[in-house]
Amino acid sequence: MNNVLLNEFKTPYDSVDFNNLKTSDFKPAFDKYIQELRSEIDEIVGNKDEPDFKNTIVALEQAGEKLSRVASILFNLHVAETNDDIQKITQEVSPVLAEIRNEIILNKELFQRIKKVKEANDKTSLSVEDFRLLKTKYEDYVKNGANLDDSVRERYREVTKKLSLLTVKFNDNVLSETNSYILHITNKKELVGIPENIRLSAEQEASERNLKGWAFTLQQPSYIAFMKYADNRKLRKELYTTYNSRGLKDNDQCNIELIKEITNLRMELANILGFETYGHFVLSDRMAEYPEKVYGFIDKLLEASLPFAKNEYEEVQEYANKSGADFTIQPWDWMYYSEKLKQEKYNVHDEITRPYFRLENVESGVFELAKTLFGLSFKENKDIPVYHKDVKVFEVYDENKDFLSLLYMDYFPRTTKKGGAWMTDYKQQHINKKGENIRPHISLVFNFTKPTGKKPSLLTYTEVKTLLHEFGHALHGMLTDCNYESLSGTNVYRDFVELPSQLLENWADEKDWLNKIAVHYKTGEVIPEEMVDNIILAKNFISGYQCTRQLGFAVTDMKWHSLTEPFNGSIIDFERTAMTPTQVLPFVESTAMSTSFSHIFGGGYASGYYSYKWAEVLDADAFEYFKIHGVFNKEIAKEFRDNILSRGGTEHPMDLYVRFRGHEPDIKPLLKRSGLLKDNKHQGTLRSPQSAII
Repeated sequence: MNNVLLNEFKTPYDSVDFNNLKTSDFKPAFDKYIQELRSEIDEIVGNKDEPDFKNTIVALEQAGEKLSRVASILFNLHVAETNDDIQKITQEVSPVLAEIRNEIILNKELFQRIKKVKEANDKTSLSVEDFRLLKTKYEDYVKNGANLDDSVRERYREVTKKLSLLTVKFNDNVLSETNSYILHITNKKELVGIPENIRLSAEQEASERNLKGWAFTLQQPSYIAFMKYADNRKLRKELYTTYNSRGLKDNDQCNIELIKEITNLRMELANILGFETYGHFVLSDRMAEYPEKVYGFIDKLLEASLPFAKNEYEEVQEYANKSGADFTIQPWDWMYYSEKLKQEKYNVHDEITRPYFRLENVESGVFELAKTLFGLSFKENKDIPVYHKDVKVFEVYDENKDFLSLLYMDYFPRTTKKGGAWMTDYKQQHINKKGENIRPHISLVFNFTKPTGKKPSLLTYTEVKTLLHEFGHALHGMLTDCNYESLSGTNVYRDFVELPSQLLENWADEKDWLNKIAVHYKTGEVIPEEMVDNIILAKNFISGYQCTRQLGFAVTDMKWHSLTEPFNGSIIDFERTAMTPTQVLPFVESTAMSTSFSHIFGGGYASGYYSYKWAEVLDADAFEYFKIHGVFNKEIAKEFRDNILSRGGTEHPMDLYVRFRGHEPDIKPLLKRSGLLKDNKHQGTLRSPQSAII
């Protein structure tokens, strides 16, 4: 029986042959390529020649290429187009991959070769990129147990294997909880306040489930729309509490014990490796360096944003009271009343602007922006296999018409896909053993509102920013030009990786760009200038609250990973204690954020959620440079490409940033952009030189 994973793909650009891929192909492929990797490691270790950069470091970098690719295919499908078999295989394979990594990291003979190469070379004997590879390889081995005593090596193996399984299980539970609930409405009176476009989507959702009436789900487009517009407060509460108790209920998808296991094992892992906490372990190779700096950063932003957030809450409460509400605003009321207040203040809201943001127009506008700034062009190729019929694939070319990358675009929610939006890849850029420049295959995954029989997919303004955000990550992956896969593209410090993505969001606030993409899907009318003005005016509406909310997530992440003693208490109590300093809205009984916090318990953001706000400081400072010289300035874009996008992780991110910007990033542009410098009192305390990230 033919197994496409055991052969070269006979597809354009060596793209994944999804048309012929079978779930049963994965197990034999992993078995074969794990054995190949072991053989490659044995060959490096058994080399009788004196260890040098090429026969040890480069050889190690290039080992396991086929295994890495098969793993990327499996794990990408696991979150974008999963099924029971894929989930089962992922749970089986994850600890096996963790174990093979342990075998390599803990191989004493291999580490001795790496150590000898490190001792024999310095910055003057190697190129900048070569030295960076040597440095990161050596430090990665040291940080992950290469120097461990034999007495703790076996426990280290057990902990890492267990963690790899638990984090996969956490994500599967969240997806299952998300898919297991629908709010089925048959009485039209319960739809009062909900715009027609959203009703049509809910009607289609119900029809696809063989139900009459309307169905709302916990998928982001459906959930947020209901919370913003439904007049029915009782149903808003039901939807809110269900969404925010995912993983918290006493059933097979409960994540309470998983959180305890994950945090306790991470703490133990850090201790085994000589770190005080898991936060210290993670941050040892981040721009922030250590937890105290992260907490200080959070405190500085909280000092600026919390007074604004409290005033915003009072303003929304006052508006609700004037509108007839005789109750204290609860979390299930917040989006509803703040959206109405926003509409009253700025005469703009999602359902007014949505008809102007047809997905196809926004996509074209984003591509055109990439062409203007970086000279890129995009050509759809329908012959490239896809894993779902909704996925589109584009060939990407540079200004010289040279092929740069494939770009997969997956826009719409489904029960087989986790929520949110993300960038990933099926192949990373690097120079292979033959000296060929292997170009990347990048994938962007979203959960935008699906088209209906009556309307195309129409985006909210927030979703326009989301598309720009993920496309910024894609640029980082596509424009990279490095020698080594582990240093190319988005393989940078976690608190630096969000810079390109968040920088690109800024163009959503530029009139010239909005006027190009915003055309009414029915009339062809360009978005009215007054509406654009109002969109820009409203961009900082409840910005204080939005900032404190993100800081609440960040500090909770840090608290979970600052544990120094095993935790066996109440998840809810722990979370509330952590979030209290940032909390503006009342807490709700029997809800928790942590049990569905996939970023930190099922993804790569443990001790790193702060990086979204950290990168906002970088992107605001960087965009100020664009604004000084013109937001469509090709020269500044080239500087950003040459110094940031193309360099991946080949140098320390601060060195790259300073080379682009001319100075270290300052927090003031972010506070100014967010409208958090209006109060002179705060303005004075936040202008000091110490506000720079250093």
